[in-house]
Amino acid sequence: MTWLMSQFHEDWSHNGPAAVAAAEYHLWDELDPGAVVAVRHDARLLRRLPSATVEALWQAGTATGPAFFSGGPTGVTSGTQWMDTLIALCDDWLARNAVDGVDPSDAPGVTDGEEMADAVLAEIAAARFVRDEIRHDLAECVGLCTPDLAFRLLLRAMAEAGTGHGSTLSPGHYARLEQLGSALHYGEYVVDAVKFMVDQD
Repeated sequence: MTWLMSQFHEDWSHNGPAAVAAAEYHLWDELDPGAVVAVRHDARLLRRLPSATVEALWQAGTATGPAFFSGGPTGVTSGTQWMDTLIALCDDWLARNAVDGVDPSDAPGVTDGEEMADAVLAEIAAARFVRDEIRHDLAECVGLCTPDLAFRLLLRAMAEAGTGHGSTLSPGHYARLEQLGSALHYGEYVVDAVKFMVDQD
């Protein structure tokens, strides 16, 4: 999900003014099936949150703005509806590409990264440049979704704060994020997405 969120930058509407068209553009047929299943899994997890919370987390991790959920040109009326739309798009992709050996209904367990919950909550609290209400929503995501998803959403919110507001990270702060990403078995480009924020002074 956080990969897809990163595609909704300031000029995301160049891929289609309706949000579903922009998402379809990035869910192209040559995409790795695992990426599609991962988007679907995250969307299913986010369905556990109140719609307003999903909307706040989406806006914190993208450059779409509040109008995204206005029901206007984007075609999106709520966070819940948007997650349902993404799940349906992923289902269509998996059916269209006849992916073998993948069960699209197999959502990840609610304990993904459970042993890291306290560490994730600590990093949410430490990201003081992220708005208080978003940090509250991320903490809720730790409990109702998974610490793994909450941490990835935190990284997206941090990246947007760095891009839009010039927020920075100390080298020590970034090192903690890297350590946590390693403990969660992330590959490259996950924690690296906020490396540009590290203060070099």
